Amino acid sequence: MASVDPSQAEAARFAASLIESGMTIGLGSGSTAELFVHRLAERIQKENLRIVGVSTSVSTAELASSLGITLAELDDVAELDLDIDGADEVDPQFQMIKGRGGKLLREKIVAAAARRRMIVVTEAKRVDRLGRHYPVPVEVSSFGISHTERALQELGAQTSIRTDSDGSIVVTDGGNRILDCRFEPIDDPLNLDIQLHRIPGVLETGIFVGLCDVLIVGRENDVVRIDNPRSRSARASST
Repeated sequence: MASVDPSQAEAARFAASLIESGMTIGLGSGSTAELFVHRLAERIQKENLRIVGVSTSVSTAELASSLGITLAELDDVAELDLDIDGADEVDPQFQMIKGRGGKLLREKIVAAAARRRMIVVTEAKRVDRLGRHYPVPVEVSSFGISHTERALQELGAQTSIRTDSDGSIVVTDGGNRILDCRFEPIDDPLNLDIQLHRIPGVLETGIFVGLCDVLIVGRENDVVRIDNPRSRSARASST
């Protein structure tokens, strides 16, 4: 594993400490999720926890399996107790950009199937408006991709097709392509997401709205938990 940001590692450890035996949980993708999976595996081994994981990517599934975590397919479980993942950017309304690792479609499907969603980030990932640092990944069909890209540009996006370090075009776990779309800092993420989904060929976007119930933030000297007062779990507990 590459060198790890200490605040990122502590945030992942804190998130793993919140997992309870008997849970079925979504396992996210990316560097923070990888750290979480390692910490979760340590707890399972030491405390004999009964955990079933549902992976958002092939790479996460391979890692979890190698560490002895029991896995299930999403369609084999009725519901997830909790989904744990990272994010590229999070704004004050708990709206996010995700998908820098290219797993956004499966990440969003798994998040939507969970009763609660926990996002684990470092302080550097918090922004006042989405789009400050990262483009919006858009997973698209390879068929007619140039036409899809043109429609995205007509919405004001500066687009580029995602490639690997060797210059080859990235193919997602679902066999699709990713167009990275840079907009000006985004004033209305939900409206932009709706507009993007209206374009034929767009399969999913990296704009995640209403999919963060708990935010775990690793900072230089501590880890903080921030509960989203507008989340569905918060609304349910107040009734």
